[in-house]
Amino acid sequence: MISAIAHSIRLVRAGYVLAREGVFAVVDPAALPMPARTALKLARLIERPTAASAEHRLANALTRLGPSYVKLGQFLATRPDVVGPVLARDLESLQDKMPPFPQAQAEQVVEASLGKPLLQVFASFGPAVAAASIAQVHRAEIVTPDGRKAVAVKVLRPGILRRFRVDLDAFTFVARHGESLSSEGRRLRLTETVATLARSVALEMDLRLEAAALSEMAENTKADPDFRVPTVDWDRTAKDVLTMEWIDGTPLTDRAALQAKGLDLKALSRAVIQTFLRHALRDGFFHADMHPGNLFVDADGKLVAVDFGIMGRLGPKERRFLAEILYGFITRNYRRTAEVHFEAGYVPPRHSVDDFAQAIRAIGEPIHSRTAEDISMAKLLTLLFEVTSLFDMRTRPELLLLQKTMVVVEGVARSLDPKLDMWTVSEPVVREWVERHLGPAGRIEGAAEGAFEVGKFLSGVPGLMSRGAAMMEQLDSITRDGLVLAPETVAAIGQAEARRNRWTALALWAIVGLLAWLVWLLMR
Repeated sequence: MISAIAHSIRLVRAGYVLAREGVFAVVDPAALPMPARTALKLARLIERPTAASAEHRLANALTRLGPSYVKLGQFLATRPDVVGPVLARDLESLQDKMPPFPQAQAEQVVEASLGKPLLQVFASFGPAVAAASIAQVHRAEIVTPDGRKAVAVKVLRPGILRRFRVDLDAFTFVARHGESLSSEGRRLRLTETVATLARSVALEMDLRLEAAALSEMAENTKADPDFRVPTVDWDRTAKDVLTMEWIDGTPLTDRAALQAKGLDLKALSRAVIQTFLRHALRDGFFHADMHPGNLFVDADGKLVAVDFGIMGRLGPKERRFLAEILYGFITRNYRRTAEVHFEAGYVPPRHSVDDFAQAIRAIGEPIHSRTAEDISMAKLLTLLFEVTSLFDMRTRPELLLLQKTMVVVEGVARSLDPKLDMWTVSEPVVREWVERHLGPAGRIEGAAEGAFEVGKFLSGVPGLMSRGAAMMEQLDSITRDGLVLAPETVAAIGQAEARRNRWTALALWAIVGLLAWLVWLLMR
């Protein structure tokens, strides 16, 4: 009860700030029931006079509400299905920039985390060069056998974990009530959305996990010709502190500097797109915050990404889904694109594949009639997710994060080359993945993996049968001496035996089916 009251007080404050910033001006009252319309009118009475002309109402309000709400806004920018396309575009302008916390506090965090005096760890430790909602970055120096070396030190904000826990509890409170009161809230899986945000924030608040993400991507991309990541200094990294290589590259935000260094902007544009698709499809692990401020070009002309707090993962099914969709649009095979949705289980089987293919054609055909610079892969995926809602496709957070990241990546690429042909640039990476995983070699590899899984299952069957036989022997031994059982016990044993017989029969049929499937795969 006390918790609910505390949440209500916090949410009333948040509602007041949203109303003052004019956020409710973008809500269509016609779509609301009468009580909600009345509440909306009352809320609009306290709008600031300047709020009506503000371009980014929601972004301004969330910035005022603090770090947790900024992070929530960034997350919801990836969920136009929840907040709507208008508010999602507003949230895209939300910058995770906060005033830095005092230098003395940062030094205390470093010393407490690493367990040593600051000057024993770093030769110098400068002021913050960037500050966000969760952490800030300092430029420091360490002593190496070759002399002094610059490093970047990311330091977690003091007390930020408790602040986020309190606000996330309030978000969960709202989500649960939203799902209990609305079928649309249940369809959008609001509590799962907040849980995903909570997991994302938890990962960001342990800087050792960001270091691990850097290490994993470095391993994945070590052979890539046009991309790399900073190296991690594990000796100076802990839960609240991350030390890594200092990048002296040219930021992608400085187009003039890139041109002055004689860099090929068209080649860089292609590298941005192909790098992202390669990471998503080949590795299933991609940088989910690839805005221009996080991308640099080093002295060798390679792209260097920083800030690995937000990462995306795609499983094998999601990667196949993405590749086949993109390839289907590239080749205009809309029927196959529709079938992929059904095969992945994203669209319920009660719908018609032909009807869905027709809806997809309505998205794809206009794209092929436009010039290269007008074709937006990110917009295509946005339209696709809008259409899928008509066919009851449930929200897939990992795909929405991918789509959001693609919007940002595409924007970065087009800032370097406004006439970029997205399909031509993407086609080699997508085709390579399709040929590798869906061609003859991929099928043989898939069959081998299937055989391995069947083998693991079959190897466990003798153990199951042995334990079943032992249990039957024990039961026979107990009953052989004339043990009298209560009627309730006899009934319970009978029910258990019936269940055991049913599961035994099902297991045998499953074994037969798996063996038949394995033979079919190997005979193809």
